[in-house]
Formats: sequence, C-alpha cells, structure tokens
Amino acid sequence: MSTGRPTADRLPKEPLQRLLAVMAWLRDREHGCPWDVEQTFQTIVPYTIEEAYEVADAIEREDMPALKEELGDLLLQVVYHAQMASEAKAFGFDDVAAAIADKMVDRHPHVFGDLDIKTADAQTISWEARKAAERAAKQQQGAQNGSQPEGALDGVARALPALMRAEKIQKRAARVGFDWASTGPVIDKIEEELGELRTEIEAGTVDQARLTDELGDVLFAVANLARHCKVDPEVALRATNDKFEKRFRYIEKRLAEQGRKPADAGLEEMEAFWQEAKTKA
Repeated sequence: MSTGRPTADRLPKEPLQRLLAVMAWLRDREHGCPWDVEQTFQTIVPYTIEEAYEVADAIEREDMPALKEELGDLLLQVVYHAQMASEAKAFGFDDVAAAIADKMVDRHPHVFGDLDIKTADAQTISWEARKAAERAAKQQQGAQNGSQPEGALDGVARALPALMRAEKIQKRAARVGFDWASTGPVIDKIEEELGELRTEIEAGTVDQARLTDELGDVLFAVANLARHCKVDPEVALRATNDKFEKRFRYIEKRLAEQGRKPADAGLEEMEAFWQEAKTKA
C-alpha cells in the first residue's frame, strides 16, 4: 500500500483492481476504517453467508438490478477474505482466482481437452468421478504424510444450512453404497420416524431433548426423500414459505377490509379465507 491518505483519484480505474485497492485501503492500519481493520475471518463469515442468500433471493425474484448489486456484495466478501489472507501471508486474490480457474479447466476436459461429453447428465458423472479422484489423491498424500485417511463425509461444511448439509452428507454416503435403491423404503422410513415422534409426543412427558432428536430424524428422512426425488429441499421449502406468506397475507387483507386483524378472528374463519386464497393462486 502506498503512503499517504487515500483519495478516490488515487484508485485504479480498472474495476477489479479498483475494488482490490479499496479493500486494501479499508484494512490499512493507519488510514483505514476502524471497523474493517478489526474484522477477522470468523467475524466476516456471517456476512458472507448472508450475501450468498441475498444473491439467491434476487435470482428468485428475477430482479436483475438487485442481482447486480448483490453479486457485488458477494464479490466484496471474496475480496475481503483474500485481503486478510494476504495480510497473513497465506495467499492473495490472484491465488484464489488462479486456483478456481485451474480447477474448472481440469474438471471440464470436454471443453478444454479431447474428452467427448454430449449431455449434462454425462458431465455430472464425469464431474463426480474427477472429484472422487481428487479425494483419493488427497487420501494417498495424507497416508504418505502419516495423516488420518479422509472419510466419505469429510469436507461437508458444518456451516451449511441444515437441510442442505443433510442432502450433501446423504449423497456422500450414497457414493459408497449406503443408500436405498428406490423411494419406497425412504417413505417407509419417514413414516417410521413420524411414528416415533408421535409416540414421544403422546407419552405425556415433555422431554425437549428427545423431541428435538425425533423431529430431527423426521427432517433428515424428508431431506433424503427430496434427494431421491431429485428435488432441492432448500428450494422446495423456500417456495412453500413464499406460498404460505402469500396466502397468509391474503387472510390479513380480507380481515383488514372488515377493519380487523388476525388476532380478532377465529381459526375457522381464517381457514375459510385460506381456502379462498388457494383458489386465487
């Protein structure tokens, strides 16, 4: 970083280099922003996750101006982490960009090589095969270094949303044969877990830990069914959330026309408006 207080006219004109310079200045110990200087990888993580979800939200709303802005916010997160890593002399932004470019070239030999792949399904198979080969190579290297061999579930981030993580670890287990061949047994498992949950609820004793455990089993089994049906559980649940919100807002609107609020109405009346909302979807 050059000496002296930063000014806008001293920033590079090329957009990416400008962004990198802005972040470097924000983290500058002498002239930077006190809040930015204090941040660490750990404190920035929640913002990184939040920005990824805001990108997804803009895409679902098909809002291109918002998507441009949210992608910029997400890019800032990458630049932020890269700047902190550079300060720690671990790696820099160019290293991040080079690594992902190399990975994409390696995993697309049908584009950057001579392999003939004609369909998206065939590409998915090839992609998974290459990822498996990479994991095997890491395991072999680890074994040579005396490290613990990598397990089938290693590398699935714990910070992922629970439904997404459930799907990913189920996929990993399926790769080594721990999976049902069809949806029938999966549905049976859901019914079994629901039965256990019902038994716990009807037992008459409130054991919150056991209820949490049994309900978790139900959700895990439902996520497994989504995987077998090739449905993204996060996408499915977000769509249902939106549907519920739309119909509930309709109930509020109908009651507001009468000068009332949901708290002023009974469940039977609100259910009638709910059914009415379904016909207008």
